[in-house]
Amino acid sequence: MSGSTLLRGTMLLTAATFLSKLLGMIYVIPFEALVGDTGGTLLSFAYIPYTIFISISTIGVPLAVSKFVSKYNALGDYYTGRRVFKAGMSLMAITGVLSFIIMYSSAGLLAELSISDDAKGITKEDVTQVIQMISFALLIIPGMSIVRGFFQGYEYMEPTAFSQVVEQLVRIAFLLISVYVVMELGSGDIPTAVNFASFAAFIGAIASVAVLWYFWRKQRPMLDERIEQQQETVDISMQSLFKELLTYAGPFVLVGLATPLYQQIDSLTFNRAMAEVGNGEIAEKLFGIVNLYSHKLVIIPVTLATGLSLALLPTITKSFTEDRRQQLNNQLNQALQIIVVLIFPAVVGISILSYEAYGTFFGVTIGDSETVGIEQQGALLRWYAPVAMFYALFTVTSSILQGLNKQRFAVISLGAGVLLKLILNIPFIHWFGAKGIILTTGIAAFTAVALNLWKIRSAANFSYKQVYKRSLFIIILTILMTVIVLVVKWLLSLTGLSYENGRFQSLTVLLISAGVGGIFYLWVAYQTTLLERVLGNRVKVLDRFLKRK
Repeated sequence: MSGSTLLRGTMLLTAATFLSKLLGMIYVIPFEALVGDTGGTLLSFAYIPYTIFISISTIGVPLAVSKFVSKYNALGDYYTGRRVFKAGMSLMAITGVLSFIIMYSSAGLLAELSISDDAKGITKEDVTQVIQMISFALLIIPGMSIVRGFFQGYEYMEPTAFSQVVEQLVRIAFLLISVYVVMELGSGDIPTAVNFASFAAFIGAIASVAVLWYFWRKQRPMLDERIEQQQETVDISMQSLFKELLTYAGPFVLVGLATPLYQQIDSLTFNRAMAEVGNGEIAEKLFGIVNLYSHKLVIIPVTLATGLSLALLPTITKSFTEDRRQQLNNQLNQALQIIVVLIFPAVVGISILSYEAYGTFFGVTIGDSETVGIEQQGALLRWYAPVAMFYALFTVTSSILQGLNKQRFAVISLGAGVLLKLILNIPFIHWFGAKGIILTTGIAAFTAVALNLWKIRSAANFSYKQVYKRSLFIIILTILMTVIVLVVKWLLSLTGLSYENGRFQSLTVLLISAGVGGIFYLWVAYQTTLLERVLGNRVKVLDRFLKRK
């Protein structure tokens, strides 16, 4: 795949992932208005273990199939890829059912571990029911994911992109309608409403399957034709195929668990640690603020890394398999520079405008000694925003390692991060309160990224010289952007506009400040040819808006 094709596939998946995440962030606004911080925390208690069970149920097979199919397609062996796809579907059916049974039956234990004895507002029975409702999605998602992986192995990204968006749209529609009916037209019981919200994952998965079935029927003649035209059929035993597939798949499981593992550690330690230092009354609300609401905001920039990693895996695998070193070097450079040029200024912007962003999406509440207000909410988001950069880099560097057939090292780097998180979490909560879980996540993710970058350099004989030089320039541009945003915020404050005055003023300050800062960064990056050098000639479409002098 050429650089432009890589970029096209990246942008398609990125656009779909971005839209999906944006919808996932926007729906939280009416959801929070209906069920409040208590409902958000209750839902997060279910979603964190659910995400872990998804990774376990798929055992990394969907992305491994993507790599496997890409490898054998590069060798002209389409038949072997199809065999692995069929075997993988059978395996996913079994693991999906087993994961559902385990999660459903262990819901009570998970609730017991998550809720402290002096918890206020949420009972262990509430958490148990929500976990059980969300577990039904595990019956569908593993098989759905392997179809996406198969198409990605053919460098055909549309099925993943469209099914992802439709899944999110249907899930959110069902979630909001059901929650509204319960809260406004029904009993008004928050646990009941959140039960329906968690079951929405199952409804969304069904919609995604319908989209993938459409694409499968549409592309099947072309896929069958490639197999029929294959001159030689390689007879590889199913045992050997499964052994190779699972060798790829194992590390994918743990790499996909990175963020939910960090969050699960928080879920198991935060409430009790906060209670130990006398803050148990507000612990549940603070947990929801960090791991649900703030996380929804900071994860938006990471969507680029998600789309990029999905597009990277088959292309890097192909370049590595065909021993095209220069092409591989160019792909690595482009992948890392895309992350820095787009995500770094985004996370800095979120940090600068954290109070305005939180106030815009989740409303403004002035806190006191017994409640959590915008003062704490904005501060927590400000601390959390930079962690998104490490999330993004870990996702992309792990995908690169998998493409280089060094996937086992990604497990080592993740293990080092998780170990640090486990060791530091409780002491940091005691010392820094809610900020403690953000700091430990940042330290853990940074450690994993640093180890991955070191391994990429040695495995691919890759030089970071160009990435380093461009990154320095991007940092300078971001500093200038920061100054511009701060000046705009100060000028707006002179007119009386402030996030403390409600959602509308928060939105006004956010739009004007982010708009001016974003346009400035984009204009300078374009005028200096930075965007063109990183993203390719496609950015010349901006010439009609930002004419280069």
